[in-house]
Amino acid sequence: MATFVEALEVEKLPAGKSTTVTLEGKNIALYNVEGAVYATSDACAHAGSSLGWGILEGAFVKCRAHGLRFDVRTGRVAGSADVGVASYPTKVENGKIYVEI
Repeated sequence: MATFVEALEVEKLPAGKSTTVTLEGKNIALYNVEGAVYATSDACAHAGSSLGWGILEGAFVKCRAHGLRFDVRTGRVAGSADVGVASYPTKVENGKIYVEI
């Protein structure tokens, strides 16, 4: 059964930024898009490069290794319904970000 796990203080993830955390053995990328926090698997579907350290452009993150663009809201590659990475529900409570794992 999935549960929400504390990931990071929200003040450590300003709007327009992304980062990575490890929760229950999984590498998770966190993104702050205009105050809304999203989470995906950190590994690019193509070659495993970190998405949390990718280039966040609005609601899309561009993998630094090969330029694939992922919608951080869904984990899907831009323009594809079939290719993507896992996406995780998030919530912010009492100044902390929680991710459902």
